Amino acid sequence: MATRRTLPSVVNRHKVPVIVFLLVYIDLLNCQQYVIPFKAPSDCSVEEFFDISSLSCVKCGSNQRRSSTGLSCSCKTGYQTLTTDKASITCQQCPTDKPAVIKDGFGCIRCPGSVNDEGRCQCPPGNILVERDVNGNLLDEASCEMCNGNSPGLSVPNPSGDRCERCQAFFMNSCVCNPPNVLAGGLCFPPGSLSTNVNPFVNYAQLKFSIQSAWFFKNLYSSSAACLVFSNLTACQALGNMCVMNMHSFSGISTDACGLFNTIFRSKAALSSTQDISYWRVNLPWLYYGDEPGLASRVLQTDPVPIGFSFRGRNKNTDINLLAAVYNVRGEFLRWEPIGRDNLQLCPETTTKQAAAFSFGTAFEESCDLSVAELLGTHSEPLFYDLFMDLGGSENRKLLPLPTLVYNQQYNGRFINQENMKNWYLSRRMFVVDTLSGREKSLSSLPKVIRVASSVKIRFQLVPRTQEGQIFPPLLTVTYTDVAVTDINTQTVTTTFAVEYEMDQNEARMKTDTALGVMGGVAVLYSLLKTISWKRRIASQLIDAKTMLKFLLFYAGDLANVFFAVTVGTGLYWLIFYKAQQFVSVLLPLPDQEEQFVTYIGCAFALKAVQFLHKVILQVSTDVFFIDWERPRSKTSRTVQAGDDLKRDPAPVSIWRTYFVANEWNQIQTIRKISPTFQIMAVLFFLEVLGFSNLALRDPWPTLQRSPQAYTPSYSLMLRYGLAATLWLCIGLLQMIFFTVFHEHFVEDKIRQFVDLCSISNISVLLLSHRCFGYYIHGRSVHGHADTNMEEMNNNLNRESESLCGQRGLLPNTEIQTFQVSLTTRLRSHYDRIREQIEQRHGPSRLIDGGSVNQFEQRARGYRTMNHFLGSIIDHAHPDMDYIVKDKLMFEKIIGMEFLEPSEKSLFYNDEAHSFSNVLFYGNEATLLIFDTLFFCVVDLGSESFVLAAVLTCVQQMIFRLIRNSLGRKNLVSKTLVDERFLI
Repeated sequence: MATRRTLPSVVNRHKVPVIVFLLVYIDLLNCQQYVIPFKAPSDCSVEEFFDISSLSCVKCGSNQRRSSTGLSCSCKTGYQTLTTDKASITCQQCPTDKPAVIKDGFGCIRCPGSVNDEGRCQCPPGNILVERDVNGNLLDEASCEMCNGNSPGLSVPNPSGDRCERCQAFFMNSCVCNPPNVLAGGLCFPPGSLSTNVNPFVNYAQLKFSIQSAWFFKNLYSSSAACLVFSNLTACQALGNMCVMNMHSFSGISTDACGLFNTIFRSKAALSSTQDISYWRVNLPWLYYGDEPGLASRVLQTDPVPIGFSFRGRNKNTDINLLAAVYNVRGEFLRWEPIGRDNLQLCPETTTKQAAAFSFGTAFEESCDLSVAELLGTHSEPLFYDLFMDLGGSENRKLLPLPTLVYNQQYNGRFINQENMKNWYLSRRMFVVDTLSGREKSLSSLPKVIRVASSVKIRFQLVPRTQEGQIFPPLLTVTYTDVAVTDINTQTVTTTFAVEYEMDQNEARMKTDTALGVMGGVAVLYSLLKTISWKRRIASQLIDAKTMLKFLLFYAGDLANVFFAVTVGTGLYWLIFYKAQQFVSVLLPLPDQEEQFVTYIGCAFALKAVQFLHKVILQVSTDVFFIDWERPRSKTSRTVQAGDDLKRDPAPVSIWRTYFVANEWNQIQTIRKISPTFQIMAVLFFLEVLGFSNLALRDPWPTLQRSPQAYTPSYSLMLRYGLAATLWLCIGLLQMIFFTVFHEHFVEDKIRQFVDLCSISNISVLLLSHRCFGYYIHGRSVHGHADTNMEEMNNNLNRESESLCGQRGLLPNTEIQTFQVSLTTRLRSHYDRIREQIEQRHGPSRLIDGGSVNQFEQRARGYRTMNHFLGSIIDHAHPDMDYIVKDKLMFEKIIGMEFLEPSEKSLFYNDEAHSFSNVLFYGNEATLLIFDTLFFCVVDLGSESFVLAAVLTCVQQMIFRLIRNSLGRKNLVSKTLVDERFLI
């Protein structure tokens, strides 16, 4: 209990002081913000130094001043350092008898001569200052020792002036370069060895100005002179580098970098060559192949590389191994380096994607925008690369030099490498980024211009007719961009690295053109045959402008088929043979080589569109008439008004059967043998879902699925077209086979159903696609009547199924109901006279007046007259317009032309194939399928999007189906007198 009282008493006794302390402490915590003033070394005064610990300026001690670094203090002139603990120093003034401070600052000494401004002893030129003896003891008085600059000493003071060292090796007899010798770059050259009037300017042709390069001004003469006089290897390499920085260009000025290099190159002609290569002189870098006309083609297209590439199998070889000898700007050899990441490829991509560039057959291209500030930070000096292809060999490893084509190279002001190959000037050595030669005032200043390899391309060309995957020497093509530096933080440079593969396409192009020529010639003959057939069918013998137009329309369709067949065959050829080959024997055409192929596709589409529109126009202008065979079943009559008199007419037959047949005809106008919706969805499923589109990539791998981390090359338009067209055609053909073999036999055949409907309805259909040619569907009922009740109709059908009645054919005891008809001109003329009465379209009944009523009655009489006339023709009631039924010859069916011309009698050809569907979409499925294929492919080639192509193809099909239905409906109304309101 006592303890319980003690603790509260203690707290109460100290309660006020504790509370005050806590409040002050809490207030300090709340107010503390840890703010310090910003100080930089440049903000400190002469008597202050920057303390890196406290990040503030601290005043130096007595007799001290700020050091040259600004980060510490040093003694003033005439003061020696006594002690230092690394944080502070103590300074004491030197006595008058030893007024100078020694070099390390820790002592005073007498000088043999004068004292410099820093309070140290100073010796004459060529002397070194000695302040300690050999044991390190400080002398009372310093001494100046002369370095022996003559032979055999040949020594000069070192940069610190405290010892003698060997002078440059090129100072042979004395370390002093006395006139008339020339001192340059620390070297002494004999007089007249090389003109000192060199041209240190760098030409920037894209910017149309030149600047005096600080690097060239300092090093061009010394490097060229040392290379010429002393055959200094590093100097020769440095001179070559300066020529490379000047784009390997030759001009009328022989004292620029490349002019000096060429002068030295010619001076060493008498010496032996390096590596048995005549263009590679001793001690010089190899910069050029030579200027002989046609040399480029001989280098690039004569001798194959002694290795072969294979895509699969035991000898699979797709690795491209490139090495580079790397030099710095001073001409020093740095290393051998494999070409890949961080040298020629500037874009920041993953290692996996960048490695894809060196897999043979994979078309590679990467492009990006690089900041000028980033380039200045990472490429303060250019590196130079001599590229070689590693040919392998474990013991005798061989390297093949890669020829280089610099697009910016000029020869007397002309860009020769942008012309024909015979004018190319192949070279060696290249750089990626040059931020050095554009420094105008000093080497430490910001460059006025930087030069970047904006396009680096390695091209591999396949040996023609090779079966072992042989190639010619690869070509390295470099295009540089000159960038005038204005704002390094906002300026960017676009750079591209690409690897492409090509082969001689002349043979393939010749075969394609030959196929087009031969098949185009056959198409001309076939079109002429069609024109002749058309002339026969319209009963015309004159060759007029209409005939020529018709021939051109026929030829457009046939030529479209030729272009389509050749382009699909070509695309499929490249798809199969490129993706399935083992040893490389073919390579894909380059994008610019595909332009002619794309032009052929465009021609095929345009011509097929003309043919398609031509067929649509013909279909919507076909003459149609429904022949009603129904007769009144009884003699029941009706009373009709005939002027002021009444007369009795037979009871009319029902028009509903005609309306019903007309509706069915209207509905089957745009049916097809395939399902367009299923076609589009199936093609998209294969291309996008299953990944078939990956087969069109520019690489040799026939894989459908690709890793997201892997490099994805660009698409080949030729492969993309061949793949899409083949897939579309295959799915379409499979659908046609399915509909023909299975669906039409076991599910539904709308064409045969229409013929059956005509028989049940007791209505025949006459279709005239030409003036004297068309189709006839014999729908005359074997039961005599179709206007009946359900019970009698079922009985009639049962009788027919049990063969208790006659057959449906036009001729007795035959089943053939469909015919191709070739009419005489007499019959057609009579038909036209009757048709004139019914061809005008009638309007709604509530809007017609008395005059129009008479006009309608006139058309109705014309309709009855036509119905009676055509019925009597079928019944052989007109001997002068009779017809005969026969079979077509096989050759007539193949070429689509009738050999016999109907002169006295019309000809009815048995047609079990129901070819009347030629006036419907159904009978033109091949044209529609090819048109849809070309439309889909053309949209895809323009957008490289299968989804967009599918959507637009679907829209196109809907639009043309709507147009065909609308125009076909109007034609049906105008030709048959069926009221449009009854067509649903």
